[in-house]
Amino acid sequence: MSARRLYAAVAACATVVYVGALWNQFALDDNQIVRFNNLVLHVSGVWRAFVSPYWPPVVGGGMYRPLPLVSYAIDWLLGGAAWWFHAVNVAWHAGASVVVAWLARRWSGDRAALAAGLLFAVHPVHVEAVANVVGRAEVMTAVFVMLAVYAALVRDNSWWSAAALAAGLLSKENAVVAPALIAWGWILGLAPRPSRGRMAVYAATWLAIGAVYVAARWSVLGHELVGRGAPVFFGASPTAVRLTAVAALADVARLLVFPLTLRVDYSPAERTLVTTPLDLGFALGLLCLIGWAALLWFTWRRGRRVEAFGLGWIAIAVFPVSNLLVPIGVLVAERALYIPSAGLALAAGAWLRDLDTRRLAVVLSVLVIAGGVRTARRVPVWRDTQAMIGSELDDSPNSFVGPAHMVIMYLTGHQPVQALDAYRRATAIYDVTLPWLQIQGAEAAWETGQGALADSLLDRVDKVCKCDGFYRYESSVARARGYPIAADSFAARVGKSTGPVHDR
Repeated sequence: MSARRLYAAVAACATVVYVGALWNQFALDDNQIVRFNNLVLHVSGVWRAFVSPYWPPVVGGGMYRPLPLVSYAIDWLLGGAAWWFHAVNVAWHAGASVVVAWLARRWSGDRAALAAGLLFAVHPVHVEAVANVVGRAEVMTAVFVMLAVYAALVRDNSWWSAAALAAGLLSKENAVVAPALIAWGWILGLAPRPSRGRMAVYAATWLAIGAVYVAARWSVLGHELVGRGAPVFFGASPTAVRLTAVAALADVARLLVFPLTLRVDYSPAERTLVTTPLDLGFALGLLCLIGWAALLWFTWRRGRRVEAFGLGWIAIAVFPVSNLLVPIGVLVAERALYIPSAGLALAAGAWLRDLDTRRLAVVLSVLVIAGGVRTARRVPVWRDTQAMIGSELDDSPNSFVGPAHMVIMYLTGHQPVQALDAYRRATAIYDVTLPWLQIQGAEAAWETGQGALADSLLDRVDKVCKCDGFYRYESSVARARGYPIAADSFAARVGKSTGPVHDR
């Protein structure tokens, strides 16, 4: 098979399994970041994105990802239809799949390239990143990270590698793994190790890009370099955070190797804090970590450099989102495994190439068909906000997030009594102070004549953040919903909260 046909087959496979995404609309965060974001809705957003937070300031701001915002603004200029946004996401995913095949072909040959590209194209863990509009940040970052690796390890071009790294960081902060992936390739001898002078050039460009990125992020976000941890970590000790992070590695391993069960949400009490190393969840996570280390040692000792590189890639790419270093905003998120899965695809492709032609055809056909069917069936979960919340309730019935999101749905549907009941169900599962949740609960309380309850909920909010932006935004939303009492009450709160500046 020629290289052109190989890449065309990979791209076509990546596109076919996501055709259903073209019928998806905007779901949950898509609305705030894209559909109703004034920055995205105007052509000026193409340049204003570089001096603006990813989340709109009216809902608290937070995060610095200008390139996805630029792409959304361009999409809106081209018509703004939901199907177009999803088509662009699918195109990015097809491109990422081709780049995986491109890397595999360079290091392992055509058979490995076909296997790696097809497996990456249909992997079900990618659905959240591809079928949900704001998942585009993950896909863009993956493309730029892989291009940075290719430029360094294949072309030994420090400037193109640096440019790809910069674009990756401007897409999402986990592009920071690119230098470590490149260094890992040098350690394994996947590419000739550069001279000390060349390594100094690489190191200097990485440091310069990192410094500029941190400065830009600081100028836009100010206090926020690392956001607030996931709800499961609120009030947890550093030891409990790490124990829980290790336990979550069992989910990571399962999602990468056998992604039959997928979830939109992994919040409490679907996943709970681990406080002792005797916990079964910790033991399972530790066992997965030991298994991965043994496999890496085996491939390294056998001289199977590409397999070892792929396994190391997984660990390097998982580490920033694992909560092992610092707590991040989620315990487990399937979208965060988009970049790590590229390492799995490279390792699997290099291993499968040694099978005889007939066996390779059978094994690859089974894996691609099974993965493609699972992926295609999962895509409609992101059809719209209602479908997504329905999946949260069905797939993660023990999580507080499903009922919490139902509060919003009920308020939008002018059902404040049901909204307050949903708020109570959410807090009965896991009572944690999240500004957006207590604010929605307060709106439901006001509209059911329970002003004292509403005030007490907002008093909780004021202790954790100065949420004037949230109050202004929710005042306008409540008025649009036809809730004048709540709208006036939120407006009266502006300027009176005294908590720390809110960070998302």
